[in-house]
Amino acid sequence: MAEAVVKDDGRPLFLQIAEQIENAIIDGSLSEETKAPSTNELAAFHRINPATAANGVNRLVADGVLYKKRGIGMFVANGARTRLLEQRREAFAQAYIAPLLTEARKLGMDAEDLKKMIDAWRHDA
Repeated sequence: MAEAVVKDDGRPLFLQIAEQIENAIIDGSLSEETKAPSTNELAAFHRINPATAANGVNRLVADGVLYKKRGIGMFVANGARTRLLEQRREAFAQAYIAPLLTEARKLGMDAEDLKKMIDAWRHDA
């Protein structure tokens, strides 16, 4: 997790910390059953309050993405990557697919029309 993502984008810092860890799990740089960065490491790296980093980590613990090994630290849970991918895909569908389908219906387009349009864009890209 060499890349800092904490920025002033209007979202709370603890959510950005949680998302950074999630991204590392999704891209495979933080594997299941491996030790996650400690709250102190996150706080020092991002120059933020350790309590803020802890809030981000605790959110992932509550979601079952991380778990604590007493006296050792936080670890990535088995199945965390799959769970995160499912959550992100659902969020993607809600944010992009649902509005796309709504607009397509307004334009009189069906699924085949959309598929052709996507294929054309993919070939042009």
